[in-house]
Amino acid sequence: MPTVSAHIATTLAAHVTDMFGVMGNGNAYLLDALADTAVRYTAVRHEAGTVAAADAYYRTSGHLAVATSTYGPGFTNTITPLAEAVKASTPLLLVTGSAPTTGLRPWDVDQAALCRAVGAHVITVTQDSPVDSTRAALEHALSNRTAVVLEIPYDIGGLEAQDAAEQASAPLAVPAPQPPRAHDLDVAAAALRTARRPLLLAGRGAFLSGAGPALRTLATTLGAVTASSALGRGQFDDRYDLGVAGGFGQEKAMELTATADVVLVVGAGLNQFTMRFGALFGENARVVQIDIADAPTNARVDDFVSGDARTAIEGLNARLSGAPSSGWRASVTGFADGSLRVREPGDAAASDGLLDPRSLTRRLNEIIPNDRVMVTDGGHFLGWVNQYFDVADPDRFAMIGTPFQSIGLGLPSVVGSAMARPDAFSVLCTGDGGGLMALADLESAVRAMKRGAIVVYNDAAYGAEIHLYGLAGFDSSPMMISGVDFAGLARAVGADAVTVNTLDDLDVFERWVASGDDGVMLLDCRITQSLRAPYQEEVIAQNSALFQPTPA
Repeated sequence: MPTVSAHIATTLAAHVTDMFGVMGNGNAYLLDALADTAVRYTAVRHEAGTVAAADAYYRTSGHLAVATSTYGPGFTNTITPLAEAVKASTPLLLVTGSAPTTGLRPWDVDQAALCRAVGAHVITVTQDSPVDSTRAALEHALSNRTAVVLEIPYDIGGLEAQDAAEQASAPLAVPAPQPPRAHDLDVAAAALRTARRPLLLAGRGAFLSGAGPALRTLATTLGAVTASSALGRGQFDDRYDLGVAGGFGQEKAMELTATADVVLVVGAGLNQFTMRFGALFGENARVVQIDIADAPTNARVDDFVSGDARTAIEGLNARLSGAPSSGWRASVTGFADGSLRVREPGDAAASDGLLDPRSLTRRLNEIIPNDRVMVTDGGHFLGWVNQYFDVADPDRFAMIGTPFQSIGLGLPSVVGSAMARPDAFSVLCTGDGGGLMALADLESAVRAMKRGAIVVYNDAAYGAEIHLYGLAGFDSSPMMISGVDFAGLARAVGADAVTVNTLDDLDVFERWVASGDDGVMLLDCRITQSLRAPYQEEVIAQNSALFQPTPA
């Protein structure tokens, strides 16, 4: 008779295609049973990587993925990426071993308590519930867009299942998106109808709902200028789009944003970085937000529409059909002359002879193919990535770690994106600090990527700390990282690699890309510490107390 683990594997196989994991005592029966299903299992080398890979898989494909680890230390290694997935609203399932039903052993911990601490939902399998428990976990993850942990007590995984497997493949009960209230749409439409300088700001939530075509229609009707959150780029007509909004935005474009009189925010959470710590919109602008949340996500919102973004925008299009255009987008000369898009090009080299990350990233953007799917780790280098890399669609760019402000999840994340989009050119951007933290999965990344590049912004330091605490006069020695040969590390696990000291060193990479060969090339880019990303200036301003003299 099938075991508890076999019923879990059968249920998973009916609803997901991929699992990322590290094997241990707590999930051995499950992985053995999984081998008899169509689920594709990808091994990573650190348990944090299991969840990070599954998270990136979802963000770049839209399909739920599953992670698995053992109990105890295997599970505790997943806590940081679990917190990240919760804060990023990623539907994700972690199947893990847990203590036996007889109670905690010396090496066990209260895993349910740890899950509650980071906001993850927990379901514990019993001998008579493997199918129902697995289905409930999948349904909760998808319905609530959150991380769910499915625990298998150590002493039941190999026991005979006492439920039936017939319901394993039945459709999951996931509620349809909530439609907005008609009254709320009437209020939003009235505000937009009178706008003289309307701005539409889209986030990733707009993309997930499929609102893109309706948003473009609305922008044309209103004659609106458009912008996007860092994760929402690629949804608008480039001719009238300001690009990424907030601290990663182009300065003249952000000055124009501040002149909008009505702002419609769709599927964007308006976090502190998107909002430039409150300075993105003018103080007299009327801000209307559409989101699946129950309430506004920022105090700056004046009118709130709760519900599905696509349905809401289609409702606004119906209400505003035939409305006169504001003409604002046509009056903005910066679109035609390009002044709203131009970025500081950077120098061939910084004053200390090291790479200028601006010119480096501009050149990489030119070399890397347009079919790229890019994931990033967290770190100071994100300022350059968001300013100088083009993004075609929201599901081709994922910043893993930013919702939780973590680093060290980049290398396993590109495992997930590479498995999600195997025919695309995979790109990971990471810093040297985050790269070292995730080094266990350098081998996993090289193994998983069919064709792609790993770009290490190597400033021999924890860059964000250098630009904040170093500037404040803190002892800099804990912020430094002694020179690490990432190119050598990459070659040791089978990748091609080049140490990039000058822009000319990128010629090797350019020739390799042009060859069309499969494989992975790591670029160990030796960048200067002397240049600070503009968004970091906003962070410094918000932490101005660090720079005040200590009272005597």
